[in-house]
Amino acid sequence: MADLPTKLLVFTDLHLVNQGEDIIGLDPAARFAQGLHHALSQHPDAKRLVLMGDLTHQGRTAQYERLKTLLADVPVPVSYLMGNHDNRDVFRKLFPHAETTPSGDVQEMVDLGETCLITLDTLDPNADPAHSGALTAAQLTWLQNCLAWAEGRPVLIAMHHPPVETGFPGMDGIALRDPTELRVILNDYPGLVHVICGHVHRTISGHANGLSFTILKSPCHQQPMMLGAADTDHSVDEPGAYGIVLAGPAGFVVHTEDFAIAEAATPLRDPFSG
Repeated sequence: MADLPTKLLVFTDLHLVNQGEDIIGLDPAARFAQGLHHALSQHPDAKRLVLMGDLTHQGRTAQYERLKTLLADVPVPVSYLMGNHDNRDVFRKLFPHAETTPSGDVQEMVDLGETCLITLDTLDPNADPAHSGALTAAQLTWLQNCLAWAEGRPVLIAMHHPPVETGFPGMDGIALRDPTELRVILNDYPGLVHVICGHVHRTISGHANGLSFTILKSPCHQQPMMLGAADTDHSVDEPGAYGIVLAGPAGFVVHTEDFAIAEAATPLRDPFSG
C-alpha cells in the first residue's frame, strides 16, 4: 500500500480582537475556536497546523495572548506567518519559540519527507501602500537556499500576501509588491511548486505568472464576490473555512472546509450510487 500523504491544516486571517470586541458583529475568537475544534476532531491524523497571517486585527499584546490560549491544547506543531495586521515584535515576545530567521523574519522550512513546506513572512510595517506586503533581498536569498536544500522535491510555499492578481483591484493593490523576482525564483525551481496564501478572504485558485496557487478564506469575515471592486473595506458574514492540504510525492491537493456548514449537515448516502 502506498504511503498516505502528509496532511496539513491551514487557517488564515484569524483577525483576533480584544475581549468584547467584534468585526461586523462577529467574534473572531469564537469563529476560530469553532473551526479549530472541527479541524482537529475531523482530522486527528494531521501533522501540522499552519497559521497564515493576520493572526490578530491590531497586533496588540492582549490579542496574541488570546491566540496563545486558543492554541494551548493543539497536539501538533504550529507554523506561524505574519500578515499586514500583525506586529512582528509583539508576536515574537509572546511566541518566543516560533521559528525565525537570523534577520528576524517569522518563517521556516519544514521537511515533510517526500515534500517540503516553506513559509514566508511578507509583513512590511512601513508598507506603501499601507497593508501591502514585501520580501527583502535577504528573504529571497534565504528562499533560494531552502529550495536548493529541497533538491527537486515538491515544495509548498505559504505566504500571507498573494503574488498574483485576483480580480479584486482593491486587494490586488495591497498584495505582494514587486513579486517578479519571487516568481522567477519559483519558476526556476526544477520541482513542483504550489503557493498558498490568505489576505483576500475568499477561496480562489488558479495558475498565473507560472505559479500554481490557492488562496483560502478566513474563519471569520469574508470578501464579498464584488469583482472589480476598487476598495478594500467590504466584509460579509459568509461561512468561515479552513484549508486541508494533502502533501505527497505527486504534489499537493488543497481542500477547503466551510466548518459551520459541515457541522450542520448530516451525511446522506446516495441510493443510486454503486
